[in-house]
Amino acid sequence: MENGNLGAPGKWLIRVGRMTRRILLAGFLILFAVSCNAPAPKQQKKTYRIGYMICNSEQETMHRFRPLTAYLSKKVGVNFEMVPIDTVDFVKQVGTLDFTHTNSLLYIIMNRDYGVDVLAAEKSGPLGGRSQGAIIALKKSGIKTIKDLKGKSMIFGPSLGPTAYMSQLDLLQKGGLNPDNDLAFYTIPSGAFKHEKVIYGVLFGKYDAGAVPVTDFDRMIEEGKIDRNEFTVVGEGLPIPYCTFGVTQKTDEGLAQKVKKALLDLKKDDTVEVDGQVVRVLEQANIDGYEDVRDKDYDSVREMAKRTNMPPYQRY
Repeated sequence: MENGNLGAPGKWLIRVGRMTRRILLAGFLILFAVSCNAPAPKQQKKTYRIGYMICNSEQETMHRFRPLTAYLSKKVGVNFEMVPIDTVDFVKQVGTLDFTHTNSLLYIIMNRDYGVDVLAAEKSGPLGGRSQGAIIALKKSGIKTIKDLKGKSMIFGPSLGPTAYMSQLDLLQKGGLNPDNDLAFYTIPSGAFKHEKVIYGVLFGKYDAGAVPVTDFDRMIEEGKIDRNEFTVVGEGLPIPYCTFGVTQKTDEGLAQKVKKALLDLKKDDTVEVDGQVVRVLEQANIDGYEDVRDKDYDSVREMAKRTNMPPYQRY
């Protein structure tokens, strides 16, 4: 060993070391080949948020539109998340949304201030994609015209409801009445199901007159909750676009057009599975379908908002 030559044990260690390196190299090559041939991990679908204006209550809104949201996810091939939002909070959250589902007044506010574009309008009842506001009173009250409301009490629906507040304000002004000066008093109910509270408030004599969407009034008659013969329709507002599906500026145009097509193609018998149950999408949403509309179809809403000093045109 002193002369620098390796003995038998030294030669054996060298052979073992070489063998170990070969084994490691072979293992690396096998792993590399397997990793190259292995399928790429499945990418998660992006989630898009649809903001739904709360109609009567958050629970009722979720019940009505979860199937529609699930149907759109399946039809369009992306994940949609349903986000119920109170009417007065909608503009605060529009920046976090990809699509919107609101009344026509909220649409023109968000179109003007945030660039939201219209995709389709809901159809419901005889007016299809239009809706009307009405002022009702009990027949026994003797109130028959707008002028008869002077000195009377009145209950309105939500202040941002185009056919529950704005249309009726327009009717009063056209009839020469200023609610602040000519009504004994007026109010807006709190809590959920405001439209029903308005109608029941008139029915039970707490208020002389009420501001209601014709669609909700007719629905309560059909459901047997009220008797049409007990009421007088004092006035009806102009038909304006009904609830509206919109798209925000940050959303891809191609995706927006796919959503629009899916909405317009929805048929009465189209179904989707939600929580293990197969339900009819339109029946659950309590609507008849969607129709194609353009932004200029909302000019009547804009003109009414200007006449009544409502957002987004309020002067004070």
